[in-house]
Amino acid sequence: MATSTRRSPRRTEALSRERIVDAAVELLDTVGEGGLTFRALTERLATGPGAIYWHVANKEELLGAATEGVLAAALAAGPPGPAGSPGSAAASGGASGSASAGSPQDGIRAVGLGLFDAVGKHPWLATQLTTQLARSPWGAVTPRIFESIGRHVRALGVPEAGWFTATSVLVHYILGAAGQNAANIASGRALGPGVDRPAFLDSVARAWEELDPEDYPFTRAAASGLRDHDDHEQFLAGIDLVLAGLTAG
Repeated sequence: MATSTRRSPRRTEALSRERIVDAAVELLDTVGEGGLTFRALTERLATGPGAIYWHVANKEELLGAATEGVLAAALAAGPPGPAGSPGSAAASGGASGSASAGSPQDGIRAVGLGLFDAVGKHPWLATQLTTQLARSPWGAVTPRIFESIGRHVRALGVPEAGWFTATSVLVHYILGAAGQNAANIASGRALGPGVDRPAFLDSVARAWEELDPEDYPFTRAAASGLRDHDDHEQFLAGIDLVLAGLTAG
């Protein structure tokens, strides 16, 4: 009696670079860069290392692809909608009354918020974006960030000689503030699940208010702002300060 041998489908046929990158992002989000290993990746994807190496050469390439994927998603959101809509800068708490819906200012705020929220959601992203900017500014990440902000800077009417400087200032502010926010989120999580953010900020503000008034007059006076601040509002206020300087005169 003839028998036929059933062949199991090759796992590599179901495996794609996109699936690998998605799994890498999940690992990075849960265990951080140190936990992203090809062994952990093979376990998550239920495949062999050879199948992964067919699509990705090494960890550096994998980190780059994960960074590019998350960045693309962060920048995919369109500019804010009309004032008062859920996507508008006004609804986010940071619009200035001088900018109309769809203005270059709104475009810059939208890009900034997209990056700010992406870094907050993926804490490892801040380090990777900084690394890409410093080590491979010719790669896919740096030009994409500069283009997403620079085209709005140009639309503001900034003289061409100032395009690079103006865009660089905005990029560094956005990534710096986003990275600090991600660090704050991580510190809050490290304090334990029962820690209440308002209570924590209040305790810090109280400590500031008890500083020596001669050595720290400003910090004591600014303590109430720390206690009551909203991260998004503060972030957008910083962008507006830069924009006010770019459009002055």
